[in-house]
Amino acid sequence: MTADTSATPEEDLTETADPEPPRLLTEPAGGIPFVTNSRQELERCARLLKAGTGPVAVDAERASGFRYGQRAFLVQIKREGAGIWLIDPEAFEDLEIIQESLSGVEWILHAASQDLPCLSELGMWPDRLFDTELAGRLLGLPRVGLASVLEQLLGVTLAKEHSAADWSKRPLPEDWMRYAALDVELLVNLRAAMITMLTEDGKLDWANQEFEAIRKAPLPGPRKDPWRRTSGMHRLRKPEQLAVVRELWETREALAQNRDVAPGRLIPDAAIVAAAASQPTTVPALLKTQGFHGRAAAKEGPRWIRAIQAGQAAAQTKAGLPPLHLPNDGPPPPRAWRDRNPLADRRLKTAKAWVGNRADELQLPTENLLTPDTLRRLCWTPPETIDLDSVSAALTGLGARPWQVTAVAPIVTVALLDPDPA
Repeated sequence: MTADTSATPEEDLTETADPEPPRLLTEPAGGIPFVTNSRQELERCARLLKAGTGPVAVDAERASGFRYGQRAFLVQIKREGAGIWLIDPEAFEDLEIIQESLSGVEWILHAASQDLPCLSELGMWPDRLFDTELAGRLLGLPRVGLASVLEQLLGVTLAKEHSAADWSKRPLPEDWMRYAALDVELLVNLRAAMITMLTEDGKLDWANQEFEAIRKAPLPGPRKDPWRRTSGMHRLRKPEQLAVVRELWETREALAQNRDVAPGRLIPDAAIVAAAASQPTTVPALLKTQGFHGRAAAKEGPRWIRAIQAGQAAAQTKAGLPPLHLPNDGPPPPRAWRDRNPLADRRLKTAKAWVGNRADELQLPTENLLTPDTLRRLCWTPPETIDLDSVSAALTGLGARPWQVTAVAPIVTVALLDPDPA
């Protein structure tokens, strides 16, 4: 008789090894580079970048919340054969010499739309682009921050303790320079891994269409009535109060620009709203107003009172009284659709559900398959004749890329034709 050598159920259990924890990257492979702030070193950087090979990793650090505007205070660049460079753009009129050295080279950025505007101010713009954050979205990754993406795809993670630092500080502390260099250290490796995954998923062409759309998108122009973005202003119900908000906001903006500080470091939005609501007439009364505070609240008290008075004076004239709301060039908020356009409301609900299901099938966020604004505009004002060709043309006219049109036009067409499926 052959002995029974089969394992017992308990013995048959195989132990699953715990996954390797991500490796914390603490130092660039080539060490921490110094900050380039001389013309001689900038020219050397340009020569090495031009002689380098492959794509170039690019990043920029701003001083949001500290300085006025969104300009770059550090530009990080890495290319094979050139190493990592940290460039102080404040030391130069522009960085066009770097732009020339990278002619025709693909740039790799993470969340490119955040950095391209400030790079443009320096005379830099990519001829080709790869956005690792957007690629992560198209791949359906659960988290698309740089540290998270590196952890998921390369098993490496980065410390992010200096992401909100005051990058205008000089000299930069060594640990800040290390952090900045690490932001571009692995972007080339990350791009390679993502290209493999995008190719396997059949999404590489989608990604390239998205990257090109970002690269070709015009930079945002001046916003109409930017003071209307004052946080908390929705609590004010009178045009006379809005006139005071406008004067306080513009006064703060001019002072912030003159001093090169973030406006909120003078007085926060909450202080503007508080002053506009109560409209005190003297500095002592202003400083006693609940909610009015800030570094420059007391020191610039007379300035704020003059702004309040200017707003009150403007409100006395019909031309100087701002409307409570600006006219909207798009459809009304969806909550109003049921009463104003019941058919459009049913179309939107059906199309939204179907587009969401399609996004789930493709394993990507719904907003990356089709923006909510595009879908709302199409459902509110569909083509006169609804068919696949007209809907495809309408989607294209609203800015949808070819891959998006292919993926959603058929289901949106059906939703527009039959918003009440059985």
